[in-house]
Amino acid sequence: MKLVLFNNLEESDKVNAVERLISHSTPSQDFFFMMALSVLTAVLGILLESVAIVIGSMLIAPLLSPILSLSLGVTTADSDLMNRSLLTIVKSLFVGVSVSAVATLLFAGGKLPETLIISSEPSLLYVAVAIVAGFAASFALVKPKLNETLPGVAIAVALVPPISLIGIGIAQWSWITITEAFLLFGLNALGIIFAGMVTFSLMNFYTKKKVVENVIVKEDKKLEEEEGREEEVIE
Repeated sequence: MKLVLFNNLEESDKVNAVERLISHSTPSQDFFFMMALSVLTAVLGILLESVAIVIGSMLIAPLLSPILSLSLGVTTADSDLMNRSLLTIVKSLFVGVSVSAVATLLFAGGKLPETLIISSEPSLLYVAVAIVAGFAASFALVKPKLNETLPGVAIAVALVPPISLIGIGIAQWSWITITEAFLLFGLNALGIIFAGMVTFSLMNFYTKKKVVENVIVKEDKKLEEEEGREEEVIE
C-alpha cells in the first residue's frame, strides 16, 4: 500500500521544485550578498540581545536551498549537483564566518553580552529539530500550496546563528565557541540532508536526474552570462 501523502504529486510540480531549488542554490553574487546580510543581521541581533532580530536574520538567509539541493543530488545520484551544492555551502560558510568576525570586531568593541541569547552547545535535540525541519522543508518545496510555510521552516532549522557564533568565537579567540558552533551547524545540516534524502526518495525524485542535469546546464549558463556582463562593466 503506497503512501498517498508522497504519491499524489503532479510531475510538473516535481519539475518546478527541481528548477526552483537549483536556481535558488546557484552560487551567484546575489546569493552570497544575501548570505552576508543575514549573518550581519544575526550578529547585530546577538550583540543587541534581541531574539526578534536574530529570527529576522534567518528569514533572509538563502542557505537552506543548497543544503536541500545536496539532498536532491544524493537522491538522484547526480555528482554535478552534489559538488555544486557543497561548493555553495562551503563558500557560504566562508562568507558568513568572515562577516561575523569582522562585525564582532567593529561593533562589539572587544566586549560581548555576559550571556548570549543563543547557545552554541550542540545536543541531540537540535538534530531532531533539524530532521523534522528538513522533512517539512523538502515536503513544502514540492507542494505549491505549502510554499508559504518555507520561511517558518527556515526559522526552525536555525542555520545562521551557529555561523554567526563561529565568527564571534574567532573574533574573541574562543575555541570552545568555535568548535561547539561548528559542530552545531554540521549536525543541523546533516539532519536536513538526511530528511531531504528520505523525502525526495519517497516522492520518487530519483527519476528526475535528466531534469536536474538540464536545469544545472541552464543555471550555469545564466551564471556565466552574469559574470561576463560584470567583467564588461569593469573594463
